[in-house]
Amino acid sequence: MDRLETLPLQADLAADLPDGAPAAGATGGIGAAGSGVSAVALGLALAACDSGGGGGGGGVVAPAPTPTPTVAAITSAQASRFLSQATMGATSADIAEVQSRRFDGWITAEFAKPRATTYWDWLVARGYNDAANINGEAGFDNVMWSQLVGAGDQLRQRVGMALSEMLVVGISGVNLNWRQFAMAAYVDVLMDNAFGNFRTLLDRITTNAAMSSFLTFLNNRRANTTTGAVPDENYARELMQLFTIGLYRLNMDGSRVLSGGQPVETYAPADVSGLARLFTGFTVDSSDSTTPDRYRRPLIINAGTHETGASTFLGVTVPAGATGADALKTALDTIFAHPNVPPFVSKQLIQRLVTSNPSPAYVGRVAARFADNGSGVRGDMQAVIRAILLDDEARADPTGTTAGKLREPVMRLTGWARAFGAASNSGNWTTGDTSSSLNRLAQSMGRAPSVFNFFRPGYVPQNPAFATAGLVAPELQITNEISTVGYINYLQTVVQNSTDLRSTYAELTPLTDPQALVDRVNLLLAAGQVSSATLTQIRTAVESTTNATNRIYIAILLVMASPEYLTLK
Repeated sequence: MDRLETLPLQADLAADLPDGAPAAGATGGIGAAGSGVSAVALGLALAACDSGGGGGGGGVVAPAPTPTPTVAAITSAQASRFLSQATMGATSADIAEVQSRRFDGWITAEFAKPRATTYWDWLVARGYNDAANINGEAGFDNVMWSQLVGAGDQLRQRVGMALSEMLVVGISGVNLNWRQFAMAAYVDVLMDNAFGNFRTLLDRITTNAAMSSFLTFLNNRRANTTTGAVPDENYARELMQLFTIGLYRLNMDGSRVLSGGQPVETYAPADVSGLARLFTGFTVDSSDSTTPDRYRRPLIINAGTHETGASTFLGVTVPAGATGADALKTALDTIFAHPNVPPFVSKQLIQRLVTSNPSPAYVGRVAARFADNGSGVRGDMQAVIRAILLDDEARADPTGTTAGKLREPVMRLTGWARAFGAASNSGNWTTGDTSSSLNRLAQSMGRAPSVFNFFRPGYVPQNPAFATAGLVAPELQITNEISTVGYINYLQTVVQNSTDLRSTYAELTPLTDPQALVDRVNLLLAAGQVSSATLTQIRTAVESTTNATNRIYIAILLVMASPEYLTLK
């Protein structure tokens, strides 16, 4: 298929750049600056369909039955918006299922779905455990894209990816052989425990080989008073700072606890040093590197290198002589019981799934479910996920200027692929590493450059309006003129089926009316949130050609370049 000529309508993405800077153009593709498509950020206000009933009779008058409350039907746009938060992308079938089951019923059904395959088993089934792959990453990106796009347990995939951006391991920082398998085992830990208990998840990531290598506590040794060597403190610090409690004490609504007008720190350097002593002695359970199998099993503790002296952190002392297993249990139990964990974890999950700036009340409601699921259980991930996705702040039709979030670049690609049934043309999902900001997405799952992810949850763009309003926009940390143009040009290649991911566009082909075509693309990709003014301009561009295939390409490309799509409300 010939490459599209420069389209008559170009999307203005300036609203998505730091400081409102205009995006640069690009040769050979579609520039990001152009005709000034409206940057309206509000979604369409769609009324729910009411249903009701009545009854009557003759003869003896019976007592009037108690009226059944009318439950508004879920519109297709509302279902699509819900799926944009709960999956890697909406399909027509998914939308119909949400409308049929309703939100809570759909979540319950997703919780019951088994995993069709693990990331590890996918690699094995395709022969990536061949000895030739021992020192590389071959297969890792393949399995990631195959599952993110094609897996049936979409809520699990979505939550697992959110967890991967909080409990970060990046494959390039894993100093092990069989890196693709070490990373697959780590992602499997996140997926297997996405619907479990957060305390169990802490145990599983701590005893995972990829995490121990990435945060450098693998083969960590106890202090040596002769040489002055002390245990590596990397994991102890990041476990507290980034994974569980953060730097400052929090109220349940996520606001900071103040003393004399100043935030109260959660831990001191001595707490890091004390905790690091407990993460000594961890090692893999085998020296056999001819297969990757040892990386799938939990780490063991070598008593000969584990700290045997007393260790104190966060006001708790592990006595001298405690076994490595007992010391680990005390460490994780202490952290898990910290009052910061419910608001700290809950707010970040809300940010990843629903909105960058949740209200304190929203954070407080979800944190309360984290602290107690209603049956006295702390850390129940199913209760937390349900609370996040069913909260009024998530489900009410969007209003205001602070709701929502910038769509992550990876979610844009998976959203397109799922909406239009795209699959791997080769069968091996060779989309590859998409983290280049020059000509890809500026993001690729499992390839975070550091433990701080591709972007930080508290990132404030270099724009006075954000700081003045007290708002954060995490995804804007990887958004600039270069990444914006790179995204548009890469997207054009993808949409035109010029990569391994390809779609027949079977659902769109019968839509010969330009307005019907544009409306359908708007629903599937943007949950109906692209404004009527922008849709009019897109329709005009669609009508500029009589070629049915190019009309589909234009409609998809311009919807996905519109500010209303890029800002998920």
